[in-house]
Amino acid sequence: MSQVKKMEELNSQEKITIFNIPIGWFLVILSITLFAMYTGNLPAGMVGAILLMMVLGEFFGWVGDKTPILRSYLGGGAILSIFGSAFMIHMNIMPKETAGMITDFMQTGGFLNFYIAGLITGSILGIDSKILVKAGSRFAIPLLASVTTAITLGGLAGFIFGDGFIKTILVIVLPIMGGGMGIGGVPLSQLYSDVLGNDPSYYISLLVPAIAIGNLFAIVIASILNAIGKKHPHLTGNGVMMPGLHVESKEPTYNISQMGVGLISGLLILVISQMLGEFIPLHPFALMIILLAILKISGILPKMIVDGASAWYQFVVKNWTFALLVGIGITFTDLNVIIHALTLKYVIIVGTVVIGATLGAGFIGKLVGFYPIEAAITTGLGMANMGGTGDVSVLAAAKRMELMPFCQISSTLGAALILFLAGIFVNLL
Repeated sequence: MSQVKKMEELNSQEKITIFNIPIGWFLVILSITLFAMYTGNLPAGMVGAILLMMVLGEFFGWVGDKTPILRSYLGGGAILSIFGSAFMIHMNIMPKETAGMITDFMQTGGFLNFYIAGLITGSILGIDSKILVKAGSRFAIPLLASVTTAITLGGLAGFIFGDGFIKTILVIVLPIMGGGMGIGGVPLSQLYSDVLGNDPSYYISLLVPAIAIGNLFAIVIASILNAIGKKHPHLTGNGVMMPGLHVESKEPTYNISQMGVGLISGLLILVISQMLGEFIPLHPFALMIILLAILKISGILPKMIVDGASAWYQFVVKNWTFALLVGIGITFTDLNVIIHALTLKYVIIVGTVVIGATLGAGFIGKLVGFYPIEAAITTGLGMANMGGTGDVSVLAAAKRMELMPFCQISSTLGAALILFLAGIFVNLL
C-alpha cells in the first residue's frame, strides 16, 4: 500500500510543471543559470539576458500565480516578476554586471520595443474590424472622464492634506496620468522648468515617486478588477471592449513560417511608424496603432500576414511576458525611490488618483457602451500606469493582453492631453 502511495506522489510531482517543464528539471535549469551568473560565466548580450530573464521570470511567475492572496489581489506572477527582480537589485543579490547587461538589452538592445511591436501588430490585426470602428469612435469619452476624475479627486486629496490643490495636480496627478517617464515625466519636467525655473532634474526628482507608486497601484487594481470580473461576469467582456463584438478567436498556432511572417510584419510596421514620426508629431506606437487600424479596416492585407501576426503575437505573449517583466523590474523599477516616498499621506493621494481614474473610466465607459472593467483597465489604468512597461504589467495582472492596442492609445495619445493640461495648470500656480 505504501508503495502505491509513493508511486502516486511521484506521478503527482511529475505533473507539476513550470513553463511546461517538470518542476525538478526546471529547478536544475534555474540552478545552472544562477551558477553561471554568480561565477561570471553568463554570456554577454542577448544570449545571457534572454536566458536569465526567461528563467527568473517563469520562476517568479509560477510562484506568484500559485500564492493565494498575491494571485487574487496583488497581481500574482506579474507583480512578483517585477518586484522580485527589483528586490534582487535593491539588495545587491544580482551582480552589477548582470544588471547592466539586462538594462542594455532592454534599452539599447530594444527588447521592450521588439515585444510591444509584436503585441500591437498581432492584437490589432486579430481584432474584428467592427471593434476598431465602433469602439475607437467612442474611446475618448471614458478617457476624458478618467483624467477629469483623477484631477478632481487627486487635487482635493492634496488640498485636504495641506499640499495645495494645484501643486498636487502638477506634482502627483499629471505625472501619474502622463504615460510614464519618456513621454510624460521628462516633457513635464522640461515644461515646469521653462515656466517656473530650476533645472529639469529638480522636477524629475519630484515626479518619479508619483509615477512609480502610481504604476504599482495600477498593477494591483488591475488584478483586483480581474477578480471582480470573475465574481460578476456581467461587468466584463473578458478582454472584449464592447458587448456583441468578439475578437477573432483562433486556436494557438505555432507554424514556423507564419511566425516568421509575423515577426517581419511587426518590425516593419514599427520602422515605418518611426519614419512617419519624422514628419508627424506623434509617438511611434501611436502611429503604429493608427496605421494598423487603417490596414485592418481596409482589408488590403493578405491573409498570410494577418495569420502570421497573430501567430507571432501568441508566441511573444506565451514565452516572453514574464521575461519582459523581469527586465522592467531590473531596468525601470527603483525600490529606493518607492521606499523613500512611502509616507501615508503620499500613498493615500496617489491611491486616490489611480482609483479615481479607474472609477471614472469604468462608469462613463459603461454609459457609452463599453464593458466597465475593460474601460477601467484601458482608459483608466492605461493612463495611470508607466507607459509601455506599465501597459504590459497591468495587462499581465489583469490577464487581458489582447487589450494592448487600447492601452497604448491611452498611454501615447493621452500623454499629449496631459502635457496640454500641464501648460494650463502650471500657469495657475
